[in-house]
Amino acid sequence: MNAQKFSSLLCLSVLSTLFINACNAPQANNNQGTDNSTLKLLYWQAPTILNPHLSTGFKDAEASRITLEPLASFNNNNELVPILAEVIPSEANGGLAADGKSVTWKLKQGIKWSDGTPFTAADVVFTYQFITNPQVGSVSAGTYEVIQSVEAIDEHTVKINFKEVNPAWALVFVGTQGMILPKHIYEAYNGVNTREAPANLKPVGTGAYRVVEFRPGDTVIYEPNPEFRQAETLGFQRVELKGGGDATSAARAVLQTGDADYAYNLQVEASILKELEAAGRGKVIANYGALMERIIINHSDPNQTTAEGERSSVKIPHPFFSDRNVRQALNLAIDRDTITQQLYGVTGKATANFLVAPEQYVSGNTSYEFNLEQASKLLDQAGWRDTNGNGIRDKNGVEMQIVFQTSVNPLRQKTQAIVKQNLQSLGIGVELKSIDPGVYFSSDPANNDTVEHFYADLQMYTSGNTNPDPGAYMQFMTCAQIPQQANNWTGNNNARYCNPKYDTLWQQSTKELDQAKRTQLFIQMNDLLIDEVAIIPLVHRADVVAFSNNLTGYEVTPWDLRTWDIMNWKRQQQ
Repeated sequence: MNAQKFSSLLCLSVLSTLFINACNAPQANNNQGTDNSTLKLLYWQAPTILNPHLSTGFKDAEASRITLEPLASFNNNNELVPILAEVIPSEANGGLAADGKSVTWKLKQGIKWSDGTPFTAADVVFTYQFITNPQVGSVSAGTYEVIQSVEAIDEHTVKINFKEVNPAWALVFVGTQGMILPKHIYEAYNGVNTREAPANLKPVGTGAYRVVEFRPGDTVIYEPNPEFRQAETLGFQRVELKGGGDATSAARAVLQTGDADYAYNLQVEASILKELEAAGRGKVIANYGALMERIIINHSDPNQTTAEGERSSVKIPHPFFSDRNVRQALNLAIDRDTITQQLYGVTGKATANFLVAPEQYVSGNTSYEFNLEQASKLLDQAGWRDTNGNGIRDKNGVEMQIVFQTSVNPLRQKTQAIVKQNLQSLGIGVELKSIDPGVYFSSDPANNDTVEHFYADLQMYTSGNTNPDPGAYMQFMTCAQIPQQANNWTGNNNARYCNPKYDTLWQQSTKELDQAKRTQLFIQMNDLLIDEVAIIPLVHRADVVAFSNNLTGYEVTPWDLRTWDIMNWKRQQQ
């Protein structure tokens, strides 16, 4: 694991004398000032499930992270810190095998689940079995494919054996994708019935707070976990996580009206954030980690169906995005600078890279260009011209008409509008579609509007590596990660891009112990994706959140969820 310091935390604190018109803002509960024992969290993208291994949505994972914990996580200095583990494994303490093929974790003793059941190594073993069970359809499964076996040496020692030499041993059971599940709660739901588990809605965890009420898509209510190892130090008697509304209203509730303590994922225009922060009730924090807003190109045809009834199937290539020249024309037609400058301001930087952090992995070989003239020439050369005079390019009777989808959010809808205008100027017909984020990021195999199903030509969202080691993130674009009917729509490669050369590079990276050579493999993977226009990177996006001025104790890290250290949050008495 690379341990170089990566200083990527940017605190945005910009004051303005402007004032935003808030007359149409929904009003939250106004007892903030009198109820100091309640922590109020606003998530305009409301959680719908509280099992992070069953959802690609960060909002579901953040809500889960309040109750569930990994063995360890990375802080904002790139340092691995123990959580359920007693110590961080190393060669010196015998935890890391010299041959790079196993790691042994010592677990803290005396830890209990919130129902009083002891936490043991058996829970870690079971979590591995659950995540890797194909019937479960876990979104975390790809990260755990490197494991040969997980064994409980004793109640407080667990050994992870890897299939090959593994330089990225700290990807598993660590951070966002490492949350441990209780065996005694989930063992009856380790199969096709996994989404029926009551704990998906009312989890049993080892974390600081436990769920007492959950209304999916609306509200989660937590209270202190009486079994938590530091229960007496917790800062709140009640935590209210409220979903719904929009990002601007959430920002206003923390920064301007003081009705909430924390607002999540503020995809709000920079100018509006400046105005709101000027009220002086809270601060905006822009955490530059590895998040990248991207346009996903569907390499399969979303409008054709196989004999088995599968849409967006790898068996049916896209009628025009299968042509690299067409994809490159699309890439040239994206005005990243306008999108970044007008909408993101200091909370985003235009990028041409798939991998944007840590810094040592960022390729210097790529570039982007906005050139409608060159884009038009490429489409002409590819044979796509308007032969029937309707303003839309066509070829062999196929119209160049696309559906471009994303989640409901003003920032994304404005980005869609900029992209649509440029594409239409090239003679590409564009229909915009916006999907409720609770549905879009739910990973529900029964819902056709998820990012995994991708029944559109283009889609847009943010993702990135949640670990300083980008191995799991770069695996996203391997062939095995394509969601399809056969794997119950699991996997992160919803572009349906499959390139054996890319897969070979990724496989090499999983075994390469020389850090310099491994870094170059990641850069090669990035450059291949960009050269092939497998997807279109847009903006290296800061993860923007807001905290009340009277909230203390939090540490924002790019390598875990914002609620990772909620046990330390306190209200400073005014």
